[in-house]
Amino acid sequence: MPLRLDLAEPRVDLAPLAAALADGACAVIPTDTVYGLVCAAGQAGACARLSALKGRDPRQPSTVMFARLDDAESLLAPLEPTLAQRARRLLARGATVLVPNPEGRYPHLCGDHPERIGIRVSAFAPALATAIATVGAILATSANLHGERDPRTLDDVPARISDSCAVLVDGGPAGAGRASTVLDLSAARPVILREGALATADALALIA
Repeated sequence: MPLRLDLAEPRVDLAPLAAALADGACAVIPTDTVYGLVCAAGQAGACARLSALKGRDPRQPSTVMFARLDDAESLLAPLEPTLAQRARRLLARGATVLVPNPEGRYPHLCGDHPERIGIRVSAFAPALATAIATVGAILATSANLHGERDPRTLDDVPARISDSCAVLVDGGPAGAGRASTVLDLSAARPVILREGALATADALALIA
């Protein structure tokens, strides 16, 4: 039976969430777009279990998510300075960016393209941001079964997923209710792969 934590509680203790992720478990948490199914990004076994739970191909590239922009510097610092700055501007607005991965970080999350990696920084509630930051990077994907609609509330998450997680965090209706906008910055010219919470025009203006 998963532990359910409510961010509306004035003294909610999210230490069990951090501990569960560190132990290789999966959890459901609210992000600034939709509810996400998450695990520790550095644990390949946990990431494989997450993919199986969602019903997705484990070779499908996945996003590395951080609670704070500074925490993403390990992946941004090796990039060409102009590219890194463009990525920072987009990440600060909640977009997901695909960037070169010259150091080959998180190869189990890159599918058949280890030369690039997806990054996202979510504007979590403060207590949730602190808990996520103690884990470091997390693998995050929308908490739905593959191909089904994105969940905006915890009750929208399919029972197959929620019942298999160690911790469920209820934060009320999630942000925009739409998945993040995805941009590929690893090619010669930026390409928008999916329009989401950040409008295409706004995304392109940030990297002009």
